[in-house]
Formats: sequence, structure tokens, C-alpha cells
Amino acid sequence: MMNSNVLADAIGPREGTALRIKQVVLVVLGIVALAVAAKIKVPMWPVPMTMGTFAVLTIGTAFGARLGLVTMLGYLLIGALGFDVFAGSSAEKYGLTYMMGGTGGYLVGYLLATVLLGVLASRGWDRSVGKMALALVLANVVIYVPGLLWLGQLYGWDKPILEWGLTPFLLGDAIKLGLAALLIPSLWKLIGDART
Repeated sequence: MMNSNVLADAIGPREGTALRIKQVVLVVLGIVALAVAAKIKVPMWPVPMTMGTFAVLTIGTAFGARLGLVTMLGYLLIGALGFDVFAGSSAEKYGLTYMMGGTGGYLVGYLLATVLLGVLASRGWDRSVGKMALALVLANVVIYVPGLLWLGQLYGWDKPILEWGLTPFLLGDAIKLGLAALLIPSLWKLIGDART
């Protein structure tokens, strides 16, 4: 029977104060990773690919639903306080102003995707490339739905919402999805090999 461990459970302390310290360290490292990944832009057609979604997908899967959600909420709180941690934020547009703009729905989607991936990972979906890829596809849908709904609400449904908020990003997201689908099961294999 598959246990309910996610990667974060399988590495390091599992109880007591040491576990709490590990969790705090993981949350801090996760927030830093999200902020750094959001700023990485890989040249690509039709739009540059940022690595923020990749960080969301991997953190949600590796940390599990609860720790992943705490990490995402911490990241969003830091962004809401005005720190420049989002992909498109800048000195002119940051904090809540940025979060309530066109990206707002996608940020909600990040939270939902993190929880979904954490739940699926705890059920063993992160152990095989096939199930991991399916989990990541579902997570991407969960990111896009509130993102597109928010864009439509914000700018009007008569605008080319799919051309603005979906189609330019599909190629980059497919690449990030493929990377994450290979990475997480490979890490599990490394952990398993290290223990034998």
C-alpha cells in the first residue's frame, strides 16, 4: 500500500522540534525559490517563458498540500506587502495593485494548484512520470481557469481573453510541465536508491 509521504516528508527529520525547524526552513526556501523563479525569463516564442509556474508546480508536489499552501500564502503575503517578487511586478506597479491586475486570477490558481498537487502527491501520483504528468496537466487547468475568468471580468468578455491569457503561454507551460514530470519521480528514485 502506498504511504502518504510527499518528498518533503521523506527527507530529514520526521517529528518533534527538528521537524518544525525543517518545515520553517522549507517554507523560507520555497518563498525564495518562488520569487527567484518568477524573475527568470527564458527567451521563447511567442512570449518569454518565466519559471514561476515551474516553481509552483514543484513546490506543491514536493511539499504537500499543507506545507505547500503555507509557502504560497507566505509568498503572496510578501508580494502584497509591496516586495518585488512577482514575474511582472516593478517599482511602478507592485503589491496589491499588481495582484488585483491581470495576474490576480492566476495567483489564486497558484494556491488551488498547490493544494491539488499536494493532495495527488500524497496519493502517490508523484512516483511515476505518467501520473505526475496528468497531475501537472490538471494543475495547469486549475491555474488557467481562475486566471481567464478574472481577465474576462476585469477587461470584458468582448476582448480576446484566450489570446491574452492562454495561447501565448501553452508552449512554455508544456516544457515546464515536462521538466517537472521528469524531475519529481527522478528525485523519488534517488531517495529510494539511497535507502537501499
